[in-house]
Amino acid sequence: MQVARIKLSSVDHLKLDTLVEGIKVMAQKQGATVSGPMPLPTKKLKVTTRKSPCGDGTETYEKWEMRIHKRVLDLSVNERALRNIMRIQIPDGVHIEIDLKD
Repeated sequence: MQVARIKLSSVDHLKLDTLVEGIKVMAQKQGATVSGPMPLPTKKLKVTTRKSPCGDGTETYEKWEMRIHKRVLDLSVNERALRNIMRIQIPDGVHIEIDLKD
């Protein structure tokens, strides 16, 4: 059996969690052992901009923040089960990486 490490990241944590649960359920139906999902630290991207476009007036700022949520799943599956997992519909905005180890 191979060990597949699936890394998922997204801005929307609800889409991410539903996809992780779908992968987990499908892998368990195929008879795979599932470890995870293990949440990784959330990456916060912060941008501060000045509200006034010309620079006149009071110094007021807008603060924008984007959070990137990450999850990791470890699956010990055979090739047939891994192909079925790869056929799962991935929603927009979710990035997925699959690493195989023997």
